[in-house]
Amino acid sequence: MKFKLLIIAILITFSCANKNKKTETAVEISKKEVTTTYKADENIDLEIYNYASFEKFLNKKDGKIYVINFWATWCAPCVKELPYFEKLNAEYKNKNVEVILVSLDFPHLYEKKLKPFIKEKQLKAKVIALDDADMNSWIPKIDKNWSGSIPATVIYKNDKRKFFEKSFNYEELESEVNKFFK
Repeated sequence: MKFKLLIIAILITFSCANKNKKTETAVEISKKEVTTTYKADENIDLEIYNYASFEKFLNKKDGKIYVINFWATWCAPCVKELPYFEKLNAEYKNKNVEVILVSLDFPHLYEKKLKPFIKEKQLKAKVIALDDADMNSWIPKIDKNWSGSIPATVIYKNDKRKFFEKSFNYEELESEVNKFFK
């Protein structure tokens, strides 16, 4: 009887130790940077990031002006303003300005909705997808006052940064970018 109890105790201990190991491994994996690239066809690469790997786009200090727009295909104001970001990208790409369009579309819609949208609208600015369900942790890292609604835009150069939780027309967008040349 004592022998059976000893074996059961060892099995339970071993089982719990393995469970903890699996949990620790899962936590380690979730904290690591994850980047995936999906190719819809020869012309469309979609890079998909979790927040840890995306964060590098928010902190470059290379003298370039970055315009990072958070949007989704299901957001009418976002779709309406996309041509302004595309125009800015075309007119300012040789002026040390980089436009990055960060899609917050749902992952299950990448193939059916996002990639066809990118192709149909012929988006030339860099489009990436941010796939990180823990929004409550990463939204305040982008801006402490961001409610999480879109469209939202970060414009920055080195340590100078400005956040907007609003839609733009082209003149407003260009005006804000031009403030970073001064």
